[in-house]
Amino acid sequence: MHEFVKIPQERIPVLIGKDGLAKKEIERKTSTKITVGEDVEIEGETFDVMIAANVVKAIARGFSPESALLLLDEEYDLNIITLQGESEKTVKRLMGRVIGREGKTRKKIEEACRARISVYGKTVAIIAPVSLLDAATRCVETLLKGKTHGYAYHVMDDVRKSR
Repeated sequence: MHEFVKIPQERIPVLIGKDGLAKKEIERKTSTKITVGEDVEIEGETFDVMIAANVVKAIARGFSPESALLLLDEEYDLNIITLQGESEKTVKRLMGRVIGREGKTRKKIEEACRARISVYGKTVAIIAPVSLLDAATRCVETLLKGKTHGYAYHVMDDVRKSR
């Protein structure tokens, strides 16, 4: 199977890594062949390609290779929330709400949901255990809709407790 993944030009060096180590590690751990060109081509068995594509997408959305490799564990998944259609000013304001003063909001969500959050371009990407991904996603979406931080934390706690 072949899959092509688009990746921003400035994220290609992160995908490749120093001396090609990040790319080699992804290939080794997923039993795939990754070719970086205009798009990233991933070749291998269907399931392996799907996993490698998820890792590449995470790196494309701003995660470090170390964080993206959490997706090799079937307990973890990736969710990407996009803000397409919003003005740059609105995107900047909304991203600021997700990050919080000195990164406090992002850190609180990450700790509560055992998650990693990346704010990159017009996206907020979340890597978390499947059982907690919905809680982290709902919290971020609540913030993006303009609700207070306290309300967002309450929603996140409610979702976590209902699991």
